[in-house]
Amino acid sequence: MFLLQAGVDVDVITLWLGDADIRSTDTYIHADLSIKERALALTTPASIKPGRYTPPDTLLAFLESL
Repeated sequence: MFLLQAGVDVDVITLWLGDADIRSTDTYIHADLSIKERALALTTPASIKPGRYTPPDTLLAFLESL
């Protein structure tokens, strides 16, 4: 993950890991949530305050009652 976050190309990471196919490396890449969060932050409209969604207490109470 650190290599990917540092900007190292996925093909290079695949070679270093000794994976025969890039699809094997994809498993590790898709597990990195910080990359996904950064990508989502780039899609947030400028008019919306950045941050995580916090559900209202009524929704949480409903879900806990299930």
